Amino acid sequence: MWKKAFSQAPGYQRKGRKTRIRLKTLEELKEFIDYEHIKHCLMRPYFEVQDYPLVEARELLPSFEVDLYEHKNLPGFSMVAFERQLNSFQEIFQFDALHSPSDWEEMLIQDSCSVAENVRSTNLRTFLSRLPKRYHQDFLGKFESKDICALGNYDRMLPFLLELERAHVLAQDSSGEFTLQGMYASLPSNLDSELKQFGLKIGKFKPGNNLLYECNRLFVYQFMMELHGFPIVSERRTSSAMFAIRLLRQHERFIVRVLGQSDRTITTLMPPPKGTHRRSVKYPRVEKIALIQVNENQKELVEVLKDQGFFIDPKKRVVILRVTYQQHDYNARNVREDRALSVLKQEIIHPITGRIIEGLNIIQNVRNMILRLNDIVRGEYRIPVNYKRQELIESTETHEHRLKVLYVWLSKHMHRIVDYSDDYYSQLVRVLDAYLLSPEHYDVFNEYHDLHQEVWSRYSQIQQARKIRVLEELRSRKYKGETISYKRSLELTAEILNDLKFEIVNYFDKLVVKILIIGNDVVSDAYLLRTYVRNEDKDLSPYGREVKKLYQQLVMLLDEFRAIRKSRISSQSGSGQ
Repeated sequence: MWKKAFSQAPGYQRKGRKTRIRLKTLEELKEFIDYEHIKHCLMRPYFEVQDYPLVEARELLPSFEVDLYEHKNLPGFSMVAFERQLNSFQEIFQFDALHSPSDWEEMLIQDSCSVAENVRSTNLRTFLSRLPKRYHQDFLGKFESKDICALGNYDRMLPFLLELERAHVLAQDSSGEFTLQGMYASLPSNLDSELKQFGLKIGKFKPGNNLLYECNRLFVYQFMMELHGFPIVSERRTSSAMFAIRLLRQHERFIVRVLGQSDRTITTLMPPPKGTHRRSVKYPRVEKIALIQVNENQKELVEVLKDQGFFIDPKKRVVILRVTYQQHDYNARNVREDRALSVLKQEIIHPITGRIIEGLNIIQNVRNMILRLNDIVRGEYRIPVNYKRQELIESTETHEHRLKVLYVWLSKHMHRIVDYSDDYYSQLVRVLDAYLLSPEHYDVFNEYHDLHQEVWSRYSQIQQARKIRVLEELRSRKYKGETISYKRSLELTAEILNDLKFEIVNYFDKLVVKILIIGNDVVSDAYLLRTYVRNEDKDLSPYGREVKKLYQQLVMLLDEFRAIRKSRISSQSGSGQ
């Protein structure tokens, strides 16, 4: 199957070895390497490696999980491409240069045979100096008299490029066409300065404040990495992200691409397309391609994909999925302040024609998530889960494992659950309450008291966050998509705060801070103060007096929350926390 991959894709089938491949724009190059990398780095291993570890749909959902295994038998690489010629001395990274014959155009006119042969020989020697010796004979048998820089040979070069630990470089030659221009490249990672600058920018660090730095470093590190499509992982992916940041600041036209042996996912970083909102141009566009299994519960989708030939393995319902992400600025006032990335677009790629289907929800399907939650509480979940980076859980047969997986599941999907519609959220609540509050499980939950409390705490955090999410909208006098009056807005705000006041038995300081921030914004509203609060009751209409009364009630509620927080902080500092 993999050998026929994209054989009918427009523009790809004509790019055979007998035809010179002429690619002059970054977009043309990206389409070409998409096909090559999917074919040789994803599809080929799938059919040649026994028990190929498919990527779980949840692994493509932010926030990204730390890898569980390093699959040494699977390919991995990093690559950078530039829409310009390379200038070896002025480049900001180190690499071994390769040259296409066209780079020596003037000399070729005088003595074409010897110059071209010398260029090819030099390229071969350079490549062999970095290639492990066990591959030399095979490499020479295929390329001894060939131009290894030509894109027509890129598909045959890939198996050898995948054996190099460092990045290969594509760029334009002197004729303006893309060729292989470098190998064994070290992509610089200025992680320390990037991390500290970003932390200062979002207000999590302050110059010289060691305690603040130590408390918030992990949050800043995780948020910054996720903006560029990764969890905190290997040096290969970290340096790729840092290098992309640097190239974007220099207004380069580039592609940075990396495939991890652990994540089995091709991640691409490149400048945002033209027309991108100015807030988003400061981050590279993040795109991931992986082989995933379509859930059997999506029966209509499975039928469509099967009929149109989108499965690379119909029995296992395996498809090629490309996901494009959207970055979000850090916002301390947002209840979902640690959300750096969300899914913008999902595309399924046809393995033969390259045709794309958009608009299908493969990885964010709420119904599938509810079914997965049911599987967890019933003990039928069989997908490996990494619990707090300390323990790998293979199944949920025991209640201990169910509670641990439930904690991970709630933590992973917290942002999405906070945004669920009331209908879907009520389904989730029914499943969780039926398990966590079931009388028949009391003895088991007493035995695993700390674990049960951990799950219950995360569940309570989600419940409170959903209410604060409504408060965020009420701050702008919006409720369920409609604009409401000041009176109705204050009524609903006071009602939610009253509920939260009794729910913060499970206390989350960050959520209480959000409550106080939102509440202060509401009570500081200039129009509200000028029109109602600062006027005498006798000068107000009955409606105005109602608004003023609700305002005073809201101020009292906020004072209660301040008192609760002050008490909590005092008790924590008194206990040495």
